[in-house]
Order: sequence, then structure tokens, then C-alpha cells
Amino acid sequence: MTESIDGEPISGVQHVIAAGPYRAVVTEAGAGLRELERDGLPLVLSFDADEPIQVSFGQLLIPWPNRIDRGRYAYDGRIHQLDLSEPKNECAIHGLVRSSPWTLVEREPHRVRLAHRLMGRAGYPFRLDLEADYALDAERGLTVRLSARNVGTRTAPYGHGAHPYLTVGEPIDDCAVTVTADRWLPVDERLIPSGPAVDVSGTPYDLRNGRKLGGQVIDNAFTGLRRDAAGRAWVRLTGGGRTTALWADAAHPWLEVVTADAAPGDRRRRGLGAEPMTCPPNAFATGIDVIHLRPGAHHTGSWGIMAE
Repeated sequence: MTESIDGEPISGVQHVIAAGPYRAVVTEAGAGLRELERDGLPLVLSFDADEPIQVSFGQLLIPWPNRIDRGRYAYDGRIHQLDLSEPKNECAIHGLVRSSPWTLVEREPHRVRLAHRLMGRAGYPFRLDLEADYALDAERGLTVRLSARNVGTRTAPYGHGAHPYLTVGEPIDDCAVTVTADRWLPVDERLIPSGPAVDVSGTPYDLRNGRKLGGQVIDNAFTGLRRDAAGRAWVRLTGGGRTTALWADAAHPWLEVVTADAAPGDRRRRGLGAEPMTCPPNAFATGIDVIHLRPGAHHTGSWGIMAE
């Protein structure tokens, strides 16, 4: 006789919030964005609550986004070695909290706030208290506020990002993509920057005015961000009579754009990764835009997604 046991999905507690036509699901595991929809139509590529996450769907990237070359960096006179969490490229990728449990702090019908205590470890011997606040508004859609406080005894290198894949329910080859950025960052075959950011003018990476993507493959960071009157930079995906838009505030001078070529099954190239980042790939090694979070100091940044 087999005993029946009621359990939870591998992504833990599912926090469902709603406001007007918007609905979102945030997971206990990693405080990730599992679903976001408006009027029942998806705005991001989603995954099942009991499905192992692939290609970082909806994950938060803390205390660094993107890759660190061979997981090695120098900081404050010490050499640090991180585990190579992306063995095929010999990199440490997307931080340390993507599958960690986050604790519920506050819950309202339209909002959820989660927290995580990041303890020091080999490769990152620093101590941070983290919060992720997801809020829905019937007009403005989703706003996400990420915060970090250094509660340790030494200054910590810090960066954050997020990894939603925007969708309009159509293959991205048939969609127009807009990225309000003047420069893009070339990378080598291991997706490590091969030089400084360069002007997008006259290149396939000039997406400032919006154009059909076709079969172009992109996995690059963009900077030199043009911002609206509210200080927001934008990525827009338009197709099938719909537009899904992501904005990022001034705390995020970088946007990674990724065509979902590695997404599993029928989700391949059905979404566009639009990742707000406080620093570029390999920042811990190069020092570019790394935040030096002193003991007691606090950092915050916001981004959001809406249907236009």
C-alpha cells in the first residue's frame, strides 16, 4: 500500500496577487515571477509550479546579474572564487538566491513582499538582507522593487537584476522589438564581454526605433539608455495586435536582451528576455558599475511590466 502525502510544488508557496485586469504569481523559491497576465493573456513566459526552472524564467539575480568569468574576482585586496554554476561556459552566473526560500513579510490582495537573509559563503563572504516587493496596479501593471541592506562587517560588492521573458503570444521572429539604448556590449563565445560597449548605429543591435526581429539571435547587454520624463528606460515587444513593455528606473543603467533560443519545447523564441541590471556581465571582475555596499548601507531599484 502506498501512502499518499500532500506536498508542495518544488517552487514552494505560490503567492497570487491581482489588481483590475492584472494577475501575477510569485514563488517562494527565489521570489521569482512565475506568471503575469492581463485579461487572461500572458505578458511573460511562465512555467509550472512543479517544473524545474530553465533559462532563468522570472528569476531574481542577486548579488550579481549575468556572468563572472571563471567565477574569480578580486575585491578589497582579496581574491574570491565562486562555484562555477554555468560549467559549459566556466562561469558563475546570476547570483546566489535563485532557488533559495524567501519568507513572506507582508501580503495584500494586490501586493506581496518577501525577504531573504543571504549569509556569507566561500566566494562571497558578505552578509546581506534582501527584500523583493511585487505590486500590481489596475492601470500601471506590475512594479517590482528590489532592496539590499549590508548587515555585515565589511563593504560588499553588489549588483542585481531580474530575468523575465516578455511575450505577446506570438513567435518573436514576427514581432517588433524596441530597446531605448545607444550602445551594446559585444561578447566572446563564452558570453563574456570582449571589449567596451559600442554605438548601436548601423548595427543589427540598433533597436531604438523598433523593428521586426526576424531570426536574429541576441544575448547581449545594452547601455547608454534613453529615458522618458519619469527616468525610465524601456524594452517593448509588439506583435499580434499586442505590446508588452518592460521599464527600468535609473538604478539600472544596463538592460540584457535575450532571444529565447534555449527555452524548452514550444516556448523557444516565443519570448524576449528583458533583464534590468545594475551592472554589466563580468562586473565583479572588471569593477564596472559595481555597487560598493558599506556596512549599514542600503540600495534599492525598481522595474516593471505592463501591457500597452
